[in-house]
Amino acid sequence: MSKIEFIVEKTKDGFSAFASNEDLPIGTSGDNVTELKNNIVDAYNSYAEIKDLKEITIEDVAIKLDVKQFFDYYKIINASALGARIGMDKTLISQYANGHKVPGPKQVDRILAGIREIGEELSSLNLTTA
Repeated sequence: MSKIEFIVEKTKDGFSAFASNEDLPIGTSGDNVTELKNNIVDAYNSYAEIKDLKEITIEDVAIKLDVKQFFDYYKIINASALGARIGMDKTLISQYANGHKVPGPKQVDRILAGIREIGEELSSLNLTTA
């Protein structure tokens, strides 16, 4: 089964999501991304039960968040520092992060690759007390 894609939007209270496939009338919300993913699974599986479809798990869900919303939510990630790391002009990535410009697909892929690289590095780290 391929992943079911949900478009995510930042709201004043958290996040909302709706299925990108117009044939799936599924939407939900959550206070954070983890809660949102769990609510997506619950909403989909409720719909699946009615329509006699296969139930899903979190691994079956793909969420799409635009660049501005990503930086709004993950404020701990400094856009300028990320830009320097991936070789992107800090003014340009700042414009993306603030919603003044919308990055094209290649730029989104470049930003996402940098974010994933940092995530992999962080997940492999061990800290010591000495």
